[in-house]
Amino acid sequence: MERLLITGGAGFVGSNLAISLADRHPDWEILALDNLYRRGSELNLPRLEQAGVEFVRGDVREPGDLLAQAEITALIECSAEPSVMSGVDGDTGYLVHTNLTGAYNCLELARRDGAFVVFLSTSRVYPVAPQVELALEEAPTRFELAAEQTIPGVSPAGISEQFPLEGPRTLYGATKLAAELLIEEYRAGLGVPAVIDRCGVIAGPWQMGKVDQGVFTHWMLAHHFRRPLSYIGFGGEGKQVRDLLHVDDLVDLVERQLLDRDAWDGRTVNVGGGRECSLSLAETTEICRRLTGNQVAIGSVSETRAGDVPVYLSDCAKLFGLDEWRPRRSAEQVLADIHEWITTDEDRIAEALNIDAPAGGRE
Repeated sequence: MERLLITGGAGFVGSNLAISLADRHPDWEILALDNLYRRGSELNLPRLEQAGVEFVRGDVREPGDLLAQAEITALIECSAEPSVMSGVDGDTGYLVHTNLTGAYNCLELARRDGAFVVFLSTSRVYPVAPQVELALEEAPTRFELAAEQTIPGVSPAGISEQFPLEGPRTLYGATKLAAELLIEEYRAGLGVPAVIDRCGVIAGPWQMGKVDQGVFTHWMLAHHFRRPLSYIGFGGEGKQVRDLLHVDDLVDLVERQLLDRDAWDGRTVNVGGGRECSLSLAETTEICRRLTGNQVAIGSVSETRAGDVPVYLSDCAKLFGLDEWRPRRSAEQVLADIHEWITTDEDRIAEALNIDAPAGGRE
């Protein structure tokens, strides 16, 4: 029988994976392990229980919490501290031990059981400085990648797996890249089968978005609850761009990987919405205003924060050459689904995020 462990299983991505896979495969036994560190993750516990997913309170930093589990056949590792600003204040312990020591502990469990590993990595493994230096064209509402580039692995379609990896990339990106290297060694030397998905921005319902992680949900939350925002960096006009992927599209891919492990073992692929499913902050603002009926104050800070980049688009040509999977949900649908979720669960979300719910009506 399939016995699947999802680390970070009460988080945004982990809970959606657990619940969707449990619905699609009722014969699978699915466990969700989480330390409930992220504010709002407790809201997912009733959802997991209703879906028949077993919740395990545990921490990937503690090997005993993982090795205490009965034998598993597959492990989805999505237990990261995902904030690009984490560790900037000098407190690096939680970030490094969660993202790197945690990955090591997960690999040891997979080695014990011969389990297949799906590792959710990040586009942040690509270094910052070369991305800041990319040739751009400025359109009315966004920056675009120019056709002519001096750095390999980049085109108007985005950044590919051939992009150079030399240089700093934030502590978050560094720990995820280090975990990728560990996985390669465990595959080659210890026979642990694994696939690495380098994800761009993942978005959708049940994401407790913040300014430094989950920006599209953060933008919609601010519009719904009428809280001020700021365009920060790159001239302060909101023209910086990210691609985004609906969490349900990610579920579709991970399911395919779990069902055809031999085909995916050893692969490292970019996973994102690409140019077709991307938005600038200015474009996101217009969609949020239209969906919520609210207009919020947006400040402008021209100075760019350390670690930020003007454009990130996932070039998924390698992935598309391996499989028929494609993102099916548009950027506007992602935002619409987030808006519907916030509207239907407003009070609990406000309480979890410690923000005041609007008094009613639109402005």
